[in-house]
Amino acid sequence: MENVKDSYLSIEGEGRAIFRDKASKFLAVARPVSTEEEVKENLDELRKSYHDANHHCYAYRLGLENNVYRINDDGEPSGSAGKPIYGQLLSLGLSDVLVVVIRYFGGTKLGIPGLIHAYRTAAREALDQTAIIEKIIRVQFKVIFDYPMMNEIMRILKEERVKIVHQAATEKCEIDFQVRKNHEEKMKFRLTQLKNIELTKP
Repeated sequence: MENVKDSYLSIEGEGRAIFRDKASKFLAVARPVSTEEEVKENLDELRKSYHDANHHCYAYRLGLENNVYRINDDGEPSGSAGKPIYGQLLSLGLSDVLVVVIRYFGGTKLGIPGLIHAYRTAAREALDQTAIIEKIIRVQFKVIFDYPMMNEIMRILKEERVKIVHQAATEKCEIDFQVRKNHEEKMKFRLTQLKNIELTKP
């Protein structure tokens, strides 16, 4: 089970940009999100903040497998807004990201090629305003053992580069830790070779 894909690219924080064409203003907002509920909360907030805009077009992509995504043209001609926004997420290989482009119509129609260019450019410029980061998928475990085994357990955890979340020592020692998904099977194998330990997922 080694070499399981356990990381993907996302963004560190919010990015904003404004693109103008023929008096139309396109305000793009890129935000990190991790659930569809977060997407809804962000969309509701932006619609409320920019309630006087003509369109709130968006695209998002969630998760390691990137199979949760949505594209919305919000009244613009089909394929002229959400798709070019989504295309920027694909071209940068980003997930757990929502990009909303808010349009104030300036009175002159841009045509479908003009709209595609405007939404694509605004989305890319907003994404360029924030840092791209690698997100690691981690799996959490609890290991319970007798105190004399502490050094051996800690050596394995250190070698597998786990992140210790919580430690407690009463009659038994307990350590809650997180390990990269890619290292999960190797770490489990090493710990379960030891006697008198209990390894569980909380």
